[in-house]
Amino acid sequence: MIVDDDPEVRIIVAEFLQDFGHQVIQASGGTEALDLLGRTPDLRMMITDIRMPDMSGIELANLATRRQSDLKVILISGYFVSQPVAWRFLRKPFRMRDLEAAVRAELNA
Repeated sequence: MIVDDDPEVRIIVAEFLQDFGHQVIQASGGTEALDLLGRTPDLRMMITDIRMPDMSGIELANLATRRQSDLKVILISGYFVSQPVAWRFLRKPFRMRDLEAAVRAELNA
């Protein structure tokens, strides 16, 4: 799942991951993502922007991993002030090959 309130970023990331053979669902924010998570029990990974209007990606990751403890999470942001987080982080703009490497590493972990 890719979660980002910027539709352009969300669509580009989703299409890239689909080109690499991943099945991708999209959500425009945390509330929608949690709803989709509840309806998609086999979801393996969530890639989420940190700064979104309805809830932060960190809040979303915390809630989502409480519901599904084996869910892999990658946080993405262009505005994130460095602080310790429990998940992999990519700073926007990132290279798509770096995203693919992060996805592969998380899925293989």
